Amino acid sequence: MDPLRSNLLCRAARVEHGFGTRTSLLEQDGFASLRQIHSARWIAAGKPGPAGEGDALITNVAGLGVSVRTADCLPILLADPAKGAVAAVHAGWRGTAARIVAETVDAMQRRYGTRTADLLAAIGPGIGVCCFRVGEDVGRRFGLDGPGVVDLAEENRRQLVEAGVPEPQIDVLAFCTFCDGRFHSFRRDGPRAGRMISFIRAL
Repeated sequence: MDPLRSNLLCRAARVEHGFGTRTSLLEQDGFASLRQIHSARWIAAGKPGPAGEGDALITNVAGLGVSVRTADCLPILLADPAKGAVAAVHAGWRGTAARIVAETVDAMQRRYGTRTADLLAAIGPGIGVCCFRVGEDVGRRFGLDGPGVVDLAEENRRQLVEAGVPEPQIDVLAFCTFCDGRFHSFRRDGPRAGRMISFIRAL
């Protein structure tokens, strides 16, 4: 199966991207990658291969793909076609609570001169509000009074809007990795769960 693609990002000139599934044959060879640590840390990538510890990669190097690995956490891909800059973000609940996607937008603004009016964002498959039940400690991080459900995609969409990305320029691929068997899910399958690779690059 081919990787999933965002209709929004598909309309961007000179941008390639893909969201992995259980059966898509994506590897991180040839892409910049991270040792993901569930943080709000971003790294600017200049070449393929491991870039260090963090949870977002940004680059304006033409042809360099940046990638993340997920299995319930959200892969979020950002593109600034005007500046030829892109980003790949890994946003689990810890990263979302730490505002990793907003930090990444800010990094692209400061490092590449990105204007939020030019940004396109696609939030890929992750655990959905239908299945992401959390305890009191996590719930309170998201404004709940106690245990409940958290909508990670909506939390990240809201952060993008608050950062200045126009709402029509945010695409949410509403697939739940827990209840849709096309995807790996750590919460469903435990330590034996695989990982999906998602990537983006500007040509």
